[in-house]
Amino acid sequence: MSLFQLLNGLTFAALLFVVASGFTLIFGLLRIVNLAHGALYLFGGYIGYSVAVKTGSFVLGGIGAMAAIAAIGFVLDQGLLRFVRGNELRQVLLTLGVAFFLNDLALVIWGGDSFTVPIPEMLRGGTRVFGTFYPIYRLFVLGMGIFVFIGLWVLLNHTRLGALIRAGVDDAEMVEASGVNIRRVFLFTFLFGSALAGLGGLMGGAFLSLYPSADAEILTFSLAVVIIGGRGSLVGVGVGSLLVGLLNTLGQVMFPELAYFVIFGPMAVLLAFRPLGLFGRAT
Repeated sequence: MSLFQLLNGLTFAALLFVVASGFTLIFGLLRIVNLAHGALYLFGGYIGYSVAVKTGSFVLGGIGAMAAIAAIGFVLDQGLLRFVRGNELRQVLLTLGVAFFLNDLALVIWGGDSFTVPIPEMLRGGTRVFGTFYPIYRLFVLGMGIFVFIGLWVLLNHTRLGALIRAGVDDAEMVEASGVNIRRVFLFTFLFGSALAGLGGLMGGAFLSLYPSADAEILTFSLAVVIIGGRGSLVGVGVGSLLVGLLNTLGQVMFPELAYFVIFGPMAVLLAFRPLGLFGRAT
């Protein structure tokens, strides 16, 4: 694998981490099977694209995407998922229906064309990385992935909110008895995970483009990341993103007709020996 392809794998892994970290917050920590996460990614990308085009600001596009998807997440959590708590099959069916609804709504609003989020002037062009000319924006995505990882690590392991989230997952009733509104904590976590999907949609829309089936593809990769790394593990999501990103690049270059098998074949073998993933633990 050349340096250019290696960087492609790393930048795709960084994008996957941003999206899958939101997915693992919802799925791994809150035990909510949210199959609408891919649709939130795509819808956030469309909204971010519209805001960025109208305002000429990539930053405002990101803020708009995160805020809009957090608002949709609020409606999803408080208006729908609250009635199916603890029932994973109903959660799957409900969120799958929400995904279909958001996809159809996106088709009505934006049509079936492919869109690319405009990149700010300072992130256009390329630069040399160890003798290889590489797009600056993709390096920005790699940096954002590292930044989100550090931010989430600090939040979950070195703040009171992170301690409450982890404690609430293990024993919500005990945390509630201590005077903490654990439902509010879980709601914030769900909104934050949804907002990360919106941010990922904007970032991915600038170099992967936005099109009607992009949600299913990103959801498939996110599921692979969480299953390989182990649900609820931030380090697992990071390692899983690296493996999936690099294997996807390797598969497209060397075995284009078997690109998905290159990812899911090793995943199946891994799960035979580590059913909870590399860093997963029994609850």
